[in-house]
Amino acid sequence: MELSRLVCAFLLAACCCCRRAAGVPGEAEQPEPELVEVEVGGTALLKCGPSHSQGNFGHVDWFSVHKEKPTLIFRVHQGLGQSQPGEYQHRLSLQDKGTTLALAHITPHDERIFLCQGKRPQSQEHRIQLRVYKAPEEPSIQVNAVGISVNSQEPEEVATCVGRNGYPVPQVIWYKNGRPLKEEKNRVHIQSSQIVESSGLYTLQSVLKAQLVKEDKDAQFYCELNYRLPSGNHMKESKEVTVPVFYPAEKVWLEVEPVGMLKEGDRVEIRCLADGNPPPHFSISKQNLSTREMEEETTDDNGILVLEPAQKEHSGVYECHGLDLETTTSLQSDQQELLVNYVSDVRVRPAAPESQEGSSLTLTCEAESNQAIEFQWLREKTGKLLQKGPVLQLYNLKREEGGGYRCVASVPSVPGLNRTQLVNVAVFGSPWMTVKERKVWVKENTVLNLSCEASGHPRPTISWNVDGMASEQDQDPQSVLSILNVLVTPELLETGAECVASNSLGKNTTIIFLELDSNRTTGLSTSTVSPHAKANSTSTEKKLPEPESKGVVIVAVTVCILVLAVLGAVLYFFYKKGKLPCGRSGKQEITLPPSPKSEFVVEVKSDKLPEEMGLLQGSNGDKRAPGDQGEKYIDLRH
Repeated sequence: MELSRLVCAFLLAACCCCRRAAGVPGEAEQPEPELVEVEVGGTALLKCGPSHSQGNFGHVDWFSVHKEKPTLIFRVHQGLGQSQPGEYQHRLSLQDKGTTLALAHITPHDERIFLCQGKRPQSQEHRIQLRVYKAPEEPSIQVNAVGISVNSQEPEEVATCVGRNGYPVPQVIWYKNGRPLKEEKNRVHIQSSQIVESSGLYTLQSVLKAQLVKEDKDAQFYCELNYRLPSGNHMKESKEVTVPVFYPAEKVWLEVEPVGMLKEGDRVEIRCLADGNPPPHFSISKQNLSTREMEEETTDDNGILVLEPAQKEHSGVYECHGLDLETTTSLQSDQQELLVNYVSDVRVRPAAPESQEGSSLTLTCEAESNQAIEFQWLREKTGKLLQKGPVLQLYNLKREEGGGYRCVASVPSVPGLNRTQLVNVAVFGSPWMTVKERKVWVKENTVLNLSCEASGHPRPTISWNVDGMASEQDQDPQSVLSILNVLVTPELLETGAECVASNSLGKNTTIIFLELDSNRTTGLSTSTVSPHAKANSTSTEKKLPEPESKGVVIVAVTVCILVLAVLGAVLYFFYKKGKLPCGRSGKQEITLPPSPKSEFVVEVKSDKLPEEMGLLQGSNGDKRAPGDQGEKYIDLRH
């Protein structure tokens, strides 16, 4: 036995010596080959021996070793290189004075062992392991759009990850919510495969299968590709995806929009919600106040009950029912009370208030609500706040205080909830004209629109003293505007126009004087004349030129009187001093011609109305008699 072992050892040693002596490349025992790393498309620099080697590289043969079979690809003779026919014929070149063989346009097929063998001064060889790398493209991920039921008995496909054109095959890692997933029996299964492209690059496909639970409905899944380059380790991540997860509902409830206090007129939506996916079939019921039974309401296609506009009758108790069509399980929500706040129609007493001028009037406002109400009274014409509270008291009524008053009933606790009611106060009185008289400058053959406005209670009617086409417009319940379309004729210029407003309590007039404007061209035309503006209203009328103010005449006459008085005083002074001969001895007498009266009278007249003659009063402040017609006599005596 011992002899057999010795014989075997001897024969093995002899065989090794023979192989070394034969000089066959790749057969002798060699140290680990030198590692050279390069990316696809780059250039590999193959050095024949370590950088510190002092060997003679004048005669070198280069071999590629594929499946342990060396093939001569390049030969160096006396420092000159020669490519051998084959796959490397056009990609090889010498660098660094023949010490380095450069292999260009690296492909994945170039990953193998290259061997260089020197011939002189003695046979020596050097092995190089070429490693090729290529980063994969960005990984793509495709989620299972159909979804996964939590009732599945085995793992279902969650998503598929694909990484294309990498070398070597990258490693894939799956993540859920940022945490790596590992194989877990009956829970998580990762199935990966790769395809070799014609270029030698790899396409990796990895499928993640898992059993999901309800809590995974919002889980984020993604894949990560890990790969190596000459520069080190790298990774690329896909986007995150969420897979639909189906699970039965355990609870349903009601939701009302908008949130907060509701009021009449709002658009209210009542919807059912559930914690299941897909949601169950919903129905909404409301309690009948008479029978106390729940009655199903009509909803839209999405199962939403829309109340538009919401009314107080919509207040009540609602509940939701959910039916899971897969498990036929029926669920019911808690009952929820809906309150629609309201204000009833506002009522004012009296509904059609009437009162005599100078008397008092009380207006009372009434309304109902499920909340506390505040009342306010506003003047309709101006919007001015008159009173807070349901009662408005009007004292010593004047004609101007007739018209609209608005009561506002609002709920402070519910913003925007209010109702209003307008009431018109009528003050009894004969017609009240906007203007008593005015003058209008016209041209002959002009078609005029003359207007006349009056107010009163009962509402007056208006008539004209001239022929024409008249129309009436209601300004408010107690006011009327009449417009007369008339042609200006010589007769009309002479008589003018008069409108008469009358009701059961009296009548009143407005006189319009027409004056011919000679500066205007003649011809048929149309113009509109509106009444003068009242003190408390507005008008679009352009005012016409008025005659010269009579006050100027009064001032002129007064100045003349003062001048005459001063002149009389001077004459009297000279008479007393004897400077004037007035019948005394030695003096010539100057006599005035006889006059019918022994007094000098200055007469001043005014066409002002009696109420405008306050300036022409006596020295004692007494006013003239009503029948004075504006005349005043001032007696200047000697």
